[in-house]
Amino acid sequence: MHIGFIGSGRMASALLEGILRATIAPATDILVTDKIPAAAAELARRTGAQTRPTNAEVAANTEALILCVKPGDVAEALRETGDLSGKLLVSIAAGVPLRRLREWAPGNPRLIRVMPNTPALIGHGAAAYAAAEGATDGDVAFAEQIFGATGIVVRVKEELLDAVTGLSGSGPAFVYTVIEALADGGVLMGLPRDIALKLASQTVLGAAAMVLKTGLHPAQLRDQVASPGGTTIAGLEALEDGGMRASLIGAVRAATERSEELGAG
Repeated sequence: MHIGFIGSGRMASALLEGILRATIAPATDILVTDKIPAAAAELARRTGAQTRPTNAEVAANTEALILCVKPGDVAEALRETGDLSGKLLVSIAAGVPLRRLREWAPGNPRLIRVMPNTPALIGHGAAAYAAAEGATDGDVAFAEQIFGATGIVVRVKEELLDAVTGLSGSGPAFVYTVIEALADGGVLMGLPRDIALKLASQTVLGAAAMVLKTGLHPAQLRDQVASPGGTTIAGLEALEDGGMRASLIGAVRAATERSEELGAG
């Protein structure tokens, strides 16, 4: 299958490199374009993909298109593709619902909407997708193969993609804040900044891996660390007093609601 990328930014780069690692398609069968030609040229130089000057030329020479542009650029990008009838269009534009893609895409392409996140850039992404009516089993398998090459991928109803945006889409920024705060705590207690940051980052990485690999609930793993009368339970009391749990829940809620607002615009 020939695959086209409209938009050649960081996420397009991550997905393209994932395609090549998983041998889903050879570089010679992948076409890229961008409104900034230098961006497409650089992506092609690094990966061996082929560049085309316009969205229409990419669309005309591929069976599947991956739309990797900012939400505000989606309508214009799709207007420039030409007839997409019979093709698969996969969009990663946050907050742009399938109904808008159907409205803006010329012709009648099969549609899949995906919400990835930035850790896909290093092969540790978390993506969720929803398929429109008319998307085939082959289309779904194609999307799962591509996004699975950059991390994990799950299928959800489209109405849940805003919650996915609030959780895993925005979540990395929340976790970076947690890492920074842990490191600041280490510095407060006398650790050098570089050592505190390294320890905080590895601690978050290791804790997440424990959840995924053991299959245990986070509360069970927490209880394994929190000995009666020990240091960890004292720290947990401070977190509860500071409202950390409520703050994180509220952050996901706020990000979800903002995604809903953007999609309704």
